Amino acid sequence: MRSFLNKLLKNQPRGLDKLTKALEPKVWEEIDCLSCANCCKTMTPTYTKADIKRIAAHFGETPQQFSDKWLIYEKKEKDWQNKKQPCQFLNLTDNKCSIYEIRPLDCSGFPHLPRKRMIDYMHVHKQNIEYCPATYKLVEKMQEALRV
Repeated sequence: MRSFLNKLLKNQPRGLDKLTKALEPKVWEEIDCLSCANCCKTMTPTYTKADIKRIAAHFGETPQQFSDKWLIYEKKEKDWQNKKQPCQFLNLTDNKCSIYEIRPLDCSGFPHLPRKRMIDYMHVHKQNIEYCPATYKLVEKMQEALRV
C-alpha cells in the first residue's frame, strides 16, 4: 500500500482528486467507524486554540484549566495533543465520542479521505493505512481503479 502511494506521489495520475471523491461513498458503504474507533484508541488529535476554547467552555473551564487537565504541548510538532490514549472522550463500551458535537477539528476531518489536492495528503494516508480501515479501503479501491 505504501509503495502504491509513493508511486502516486512520483507520478500523479490525471483525475486523482475526482477519483477519490467518487470512491469515498463506496468506502463508507463497507466501513463502520463505531465498530473500530482505532483512531481514538491509538492516535491523538491535534487541538487548535479554537478547539480548546470551545471544549473548555463546554466543561465550564478556562482554556488553561482544560489544557492542564487533558492536554500536552508537543514542542517538536508544535501541537496540543491528548496526554493519554485511548482518548479521554472515547466511551470504550460503544466506541462513541462523548464530545462528538464539539470534537476537535482534526477529529471531525479524520480520516481526511477526499481532499481538493489529494496528492498533498499522501503522507497522511501513508500513516493512516496502518490505523484506519477506511483509509486502507480507499487506497485499496484507488489501486483497483488505477490498474484498469
